[in-house]
Amino acid sequence: MRRFFLTLLTAGTLACTGLMAQKGKAPFTGEIGLQTYTFRNGFPQGVEATLDTIKSLGFVELEANPPKGVTHAEFRKMTDARGLKIVGTGADYNEIVKDPMAVVQNARTLGAKFVMVASIPHKGPFKLDDAMRAAEDFNRVGKVLKENGITFCYHNHGFEFTPHGTGTLFDYMVENTNPEYVSFELDILWAIHPGADPAELLKKYGSRFKLMHLKDLKKGVKGDLSGSTPKTNDVALGTGQAKFPAIMRAAEAAGIRHYFIEDESPSYMQQIPKSVAYLNGLK
Repeated sequence: MRRFFLTLLTAGTLACTGLMAQKGKAPFTGEIGLQTYTFRNGFPQGVEATLDTIKSLGFVELEANPPKGVTHAEFRKMTDARGLKIVGTGADYNEIVKDPMAVVQNARTLGAKFVMVASIPHKGPFKLDDAMRAAEDFNRVGKVLKENGITFCYHNHGFEFTPHGTGTLFDYMVENTNPEYVSFELDILWAIHPGADPAELLKKYGSRFKLMHLKDLKKGVKGDLSGSTPKTNDVALGTGQAKFPAIMRAAEAAGIRHYFIEDESPSYMQQIPKSVAYLNGLK
C-alpha cells in the first residue's frame, strides 16, 4: 500500500507545478476540477491518502460522492481539511426519483451546489418512451432541487443520441425539460462515441450546459449508441478524437460553470498530468 501511494504522490508532485503555474493560459476561466470516480480503485486502499494525492495533483474543485463505507459528513470533513471543495455530486436515477429530498440533504452535507444523474435505466435500445419518462422525472425532481438551492444536471451517456425526428432523443430531452429546473453536464467522450459534436452541442444549447466532463476517446475507436466502451479507450486529453480547442472555446462562450477531468482508464495516474498540461497549454 505504501509503495502505491508513494508512486501516486510522486506523479502528483510533478503535475502540481504545471497546474498552478500555467493556470490562466487555457481558453477558459474556470478551475480544472476532478471527478473523483477517476480514483475509484485508489479509495479502497486509503481514503485520506487518496485525497492527499488528489490535492498533490493541484486540484481544488471536485465532483464527488463518498467512497464506500464513508458517510457524507465524514467525507466532507476529510475534503475540508485538505482545502478540497465539492462543488458537484452524483445521484442514481432511481434514488433521486424516489426521494429527491434525501439527495438534497446529501448534497448540502457535502457542500455541493450541483447534483448530476449520469445515466437513465432502460431495457434494450434507448427509446422515445424512455426519454419521455426521463424528461417528466427530471422536471419534477429538478423543481425540488431548485427550491432547495441546488441545480440538477443530466449527464449524457451516449445512448441519448439515438435519432428521433429531425434530431435525437437528447434533443428531445433538452426541448422537453424546463430550463428553470433542468440543466445538463456534457461528457465529451460520451458525445463523441455516438457520433455527436461536443462543440456544436454547446453552441446549440448554450447555457443549458452547466458542467463538463473532460474526457477523450482513443483514436480509431468506432462508437455506437450502446453507451459502453472499454475503459482503456479513455486516453489523455489531446491524444484522442476530441477537438479540444474548438470544444473549450464553445464551452467558454456557453458559460460552463465547472470543468472536471474524468479518466476511467487504469492508466489514470500517468494520464492525468498529461491531461492537465494539455489543457493549460491550449492557446
